[in-house]
Amino acid sequence: MTIARAAVHHRPKSSDAYAYDESTVHLRIRTKRGDVADCTILWGDKYGWEDTKTKTPMTRIGHDERYDYWQVAVEPPYRRLCYVFCLEDAEETLWFTEWGFESGTAAGPDREDGGTVHFFEFPFVNPVDIHDPPAWANDAVFYQIFPERFANANPDLDPEGVEAWGEAPTRNNFFGGDLQGITDNLEYIDDLGVTALYLTPIFESTSNHKYNTTDYYRIDPQFGDEDDLIELVEAAHDRDIRVMLDAVFNHAGRAFEPFQDVIEHGENSEYADWFHVREFPIEFEPIPSYDAFAFEPYMPKLNTENPEVKEYFIEVATHWIEVADIDGWRLDVANEVDHQFWREMRQAVKEVKPDAYILGEIWHDSSAWLRGDQFDSVMNYPFSYAAYDFLATDDIDAETFAEKNTKFQFRYADQANKVLFNLLSSHDTPRMLHRCDGDVDRLRLAFFLQLTSPGTPCIYYGDEIGMTGGNDPDCRRTMIWDDADQNRDLRAFVSELIALRQAEPLLRRGQCRFLHEQCSGDHLVYQRELEGHDDTLTVAINRGDEPLEVAFQSGVPELVFVSDGERDTTGTVPATGGAVWRHVE
Repeated sequence: MTIARAAVHHRPKSSDAYAYDESTVHLRIRTKRGDVADCTILWGDKYGWEDTKTKTPMTRIGHDERYDYWQVAVEPPYRRLCYVFCLEDAEETLWFTEWGFESGTAAGPDREDGGTVHFFEFPFVNPVDIHDPPAWANDAVFYQIFPERFANANPDLDPEGVEAWGEAPTRNNFFGGDLQGITDNLEYIDDLGVTALYLTPIFESTSNHKYNTTDYYRIDPQFGDEDDLIELVEAAHDRDIRVMLDAVFNHAGRAFEPFQDVIEHGENSEYADWFHVREFPIEFEPIPSYDAFAFEPYMPKLNTENPEVKEYFIEVATHWIEVADIDGWRLDVANEVDHQFWREMRQAVKEVKPDAYILGEIWHDSSAWLRGDQFDSVMNYPFSYAAYDFLATDDIDAETFAEKNTKFQFRYADQANKVLFNLLSSHDTPRMLHRCDGDVDRLRLAFFLQLTSPGTPCIYYGDEIGMTGGNDPDCRRTMIWDDADQNRDLRAFVSELIALRQAEPLLRRGQCRFLHEQCSGDHLVYQRELEGHDDTLTVAINRGDEPLEVAFQSGVPELVFVSDGERDTTGTVPATGGAVWRHVE
């Protein structure tokens, strides 16, 4: 059989061809699964072809249900290159170029017969265009806190009608959590091993969730004041814990003063163009006469293309970095805001704090936002849902999980993959223990997967002690502080996993390659490797009820971690458990 030409795909200046750093370019190509035996790349400098031309083999990184994915790293001597791919199987050799499949490619960009081969080009490695997330994000373990439900340290701040801690949450009730409650419990967070906090919105708002902001320059009085935020950030920084806040710039609250002015003055309001009003006067029912988050009338959508709106919110973003020294922003409903706003906000934020972490809330393919000009990372819900399907519901097997995540890996540049925000639960989803139908062993396995996978893990408050809860608002229960009601063994296990991750650079920064031949049924096996390191880690997960034997090419490497604590020297993974081994070259 000949090579399936229709399956071959490469797009220059994309996640298929990008600058990894100032001297390295990564090139990728897709072919039909099992169709191509070898793939090499012919590349060089177009202005000095004869002196620079090089043929480099590519590595098959993995596959999904339809395609193989290949990758290679090259270092062009003059920061530019042209290139073509050579695909081979038992019957034919093909040259794949920018114009498709052409002959004569080995002769270089200009053929001896006077014709031209249409090489792909990477015109120049411009450092300013490189996607360069802050280095600390590679090493971080985040802890997400819903401030209203974490800890009530100052009852004097409680809103009227506050309920007793531990009662059932509703969409509208309050429990009195505050910023001081977070500060007072930093020792607990630090002891867990966490190195960064993500707080859902803390600015003035009428709701318990605070996603309908009234005043972006004022801490909600229920939580405290500006000094309380500064105290929290300083205390966290003293423990080498960073703090990221939630930015709600897609929409404001109905009580936001500019929107109130529009309600009162209609099209004559000086703020009329701050929002997307379809028809005046303002109507709230049955569907608001203005764009909103979903169709929620209390969350009017902001017109971030308006220069005044843009200036206002970019100043908000820089203000809290300058005033409180926060370390980043999580951007709510980020995919519904125009790209230009995010570009300008990023520039302003990075000028004030170059290593600030900018995280977008996007639940789907986020390629358009991860090109180095907007976000450092996104919330990695595709990983979350694959984990749910594999570990909570058994809807997919290990091979399918590996295939899906290989496909996900090729959506983004490697430096983006290393800081994708990996979560199992959040304030917007059922808790992982609920998804696992109360099975703590499966929850332990989910933590094992999360903390040994590439990306930046985030633990939702209370998951580490076995808190449960269904859809919002049930997932927003108050934190359990009574030791007798906490699963302390689970917490110790999570802490041990975090310590393992912090001790192993390969788990924090290494590439991930699934060993597809060993991924089947209940058994998932993958390797973590990092350029410049002689060792490789093999990670195995077994969701089944019987122990798993991992096949190693030669001998049994050093056992680094096993979930049941039985540190034997075999290649055995316990039932509903995981293990990590080290290979040294």
